[in-house]
Amino acid sequence: MRSLIALCVAFCFVGLGSPAFADKDMLQKNNCFACHSIDKRKYGPKLVEVAKKYAGDPDAAQVLARKIQAGGTGVWGEDIMPPQPQVSDEEALALAKYILSLP
Repeated sequence: MRSLIALCVAFCFVGLGSPAFADKDMLQKNNCFACHSIDKRKYGPKLVEVAKKYAGDPDAAQVLARKIQAGGTGVWGEDIMPPQPQVSDEEALALAKYILSLP
């Protein structure tokens, strides 16, 4: 039993530094706030609007991760999402999951 608890604790601490867990700091680091805000309209949609639009879509995290990296247009009217190729696959997926978790 002790070894199982130790393994769980070790797993949790290893994951803490991983981009698999995004937060506002990762949004800031990747300059997302230049165009987006969590709950106020800027150049792009509010991130809570994005979460609402994709709620219930089982492929939403993968779709948003690709949009973060490749950019896009037409989903929010004439808004243009410039590509962010510097964002790694892992970070893009973590950011997408975080955005989708917003209330």
